[in-house]
Amino acid sequence: MLKPIGGPNLNPMKYGQLRYKIFPNHTKRRHLYDLILKSIKIVVNEGWRSFFEKFKNRIQKQYLNKHFSYESWIAKNEPDQAQLKAMQLEAQSWPYRPMISIIMPVYNPNKYDLTESIKSVLNQIYDNWELCIADGGSDRAHVKEVIENFERNDHRVKFVLLSKNHGIAGNTNEALKMAAGEYIGFLDHDDLLAPFALYEVVKLLNKDLAIEFLYSDEDKVVPHGKKRHSPHFKPDWSPDTLLSYNYACHFSVISRKVVERIGGVREGYDGAQDHDLILRVVQKTSNVKRIPKILYHWRAAYTSVASDASAKPYAYLAGKKAITEYLKSQGSDAVVLDGKFMGSYRVQYKIRPLQKVSVIIPTKDKVHLLRRCVSSILSRTAYKSHEILIVDNQSRERETQDFYESIANEEKIKIIHYDKPFNFSAINNFAVRCTDSEYLVFLNNDTEVVSREWLSAMLEFAQRKDVGAVGAKLVYPNNSIQHGGVIIGIGGVAGHSHKYFPRSSHGYMGRLAIIQNLSAVTAACMMVRREVFEEVGGFDERLSHAFNDVDLCLKIREKGYLVIYTPYAELYHHESLSRGYEDTPEQKVRFASEIKFMQDRWKSILEAGDPYYNPNLTLDKEDFSLRL
Repeated sequence: MLKPIGGPNLNPMKYGQLRYKIFPNHTKRRHLYDLILKSIKIVVNEGWRSFFEKFKNRIQKQYLNKHFSYESWIAKNEPDQAQLKAMQLEAQSWPYRPMISIIMPVYNPNKYDLTESIKSVLNQIYDNWELCIADGGSDRAHVKEVIENFERNDHRVKFVLLSKNHGIAGNTNEALKMAAGEYIGFLDHDDLLAPFALYEVVKLLNKDLAIEFLYSDEDKVVPHGKKRHSPHFKPDWSPDTLLSYNYACHFSVISRKVVERIGGVREGYDGAQDHDLILRVVQKTSNVKRIPKILYHWRAAYTSVASDASAKPYAYLAGKKAITEYLKSQGSDAVVLDGKFMGSYRVQYKIRPLQKVSVIIPTKDKVHLLRRCVSSILSRTAYKSHEILIVDNQSRERETQDFYESIANEEKIKIIHYDKPFNFSAINNFAVRCTDSEYLVFLNNDTEVVSREWLSAMLEFAQRKDVGAVGAKLVYPNNSIQHGGVIIGIGGVAGHSHKYFPRSSHGYMGRLAIIQNLSAVTAACMMVRREVFEEVGGFDERLSHAFNDVDLCLKIREKGYLVIYTPYAELYHHESLSRGYEDTPEQKVRFASEIKFMQDRWKSILEAGDPYYNPNLTLDKEDFSLRL
């Protein structure tokens, strides 16, 4: 039997404490430690053959579980043949049946991909469409043969053979010249449409004729075959998320009038022509809707970005150029930098000078937490136009008073006293009245600054007139995620995005590592512009302990402002050290009442679902897993 490290005399309790210190829970180190220890035990007790057999079974099980969960989702959520037939009959009775022109630029696809792509259009259960194909002079003989064969058998297929390859933008524009439809849809020559794709588009148009741009969820399909994987369930319209990467992408359907207004696809943006197109479209219309269904299957060819993000590096240069042009057209003083992973971007706005920020920190004793928090702000904050406002809530310990005396001469620090029982909302509202700063940061005393740009990274967005609140990336001391934004509906009211993910993780579809729009962020570290805070009436003091930050953000959203999460403001959050758990009868009653308050006040959004989440993702966990 294996003995713990340190020999037989090591106290098991001390061993456990040492193990946690070296290998904290939810870290890669701990996972590797557990894996190695388990492997050694198998080898010692059962031999190498058993080890390799169990290792193989584990890998297979992980793959099958992952694959099976999406297969189960497809079986549960997508229509079978009988349902497709009923939907087809329904579509024939709709009062509005616009023609949809599917635009397909072609250049040297392989025969199988091209054939399957065209067949996916012919198999649409909504029948009022046309397929406009422009071939940029492909030199593979089968290309012309395949297209002409489909053209002969279905009058809805239109085909033009160009004398040369004009690039994806030029070929697309040639196909657009043939389009007669009221709406334009875009399909790559090797990708697939779900048979109900156009049905869902026109169904939504029948509900709202004002819509001018629609996009859907998508997944990927293997290089040669029909096996589907990697579903991307997207948020509703999110302007800042779109500047971080082209999350909308496929399947895009746009009003023909808007496409004509912007002059079609712009040349010089190959590889990011769809991103550039969408950025120009949303300058002409705000009537944008997401269809939360998988309507598009992206062929993960070996040379495709769908398979490898580094396959087309020029595409990301073109994307950066497209975003830069968009920002310039908006009059924004900003630069576009590389993001945290290939294919993502960071839009960094220039901060206007002399904007004062008040960092408000409620506290009661536990001075070791406050000392660390304040010290990290003073030593690790690059933005200097700020003050620290400590709000003491009935501290009693001598050590706390000693600390206050030691910082009395710090010009950036001011100490005020709130001599009433704890009420998070009331304490912060009181603090706001004690400062005249234009920007307010609500910060827990158990936080610790990590990134020197944390304050400026939030301020660059808070200064925008369309933004109401900005939140940060918060990490537990063991380097797992505590907060990557708030998702409404998780656990009945709200939950933290990506909780317990590794700090280094990019999260679901990169969302932990990008600047994005959300419905709410935590007030453990939140920046709000004073005028917005006052407009919505500040924190609701009926929420003394829980959900006050979520409530504030939803009030801000109700007024039409955006809420933003930025991973470039990063702090440690020693949450369990200061907060504890709702475990006494009194605390449980209070917590239940605050849940009911939120469920009553925000019933409509809880029923409709968080627009920045997706109804196909679970509300039972915070990991963006499938809703099965």
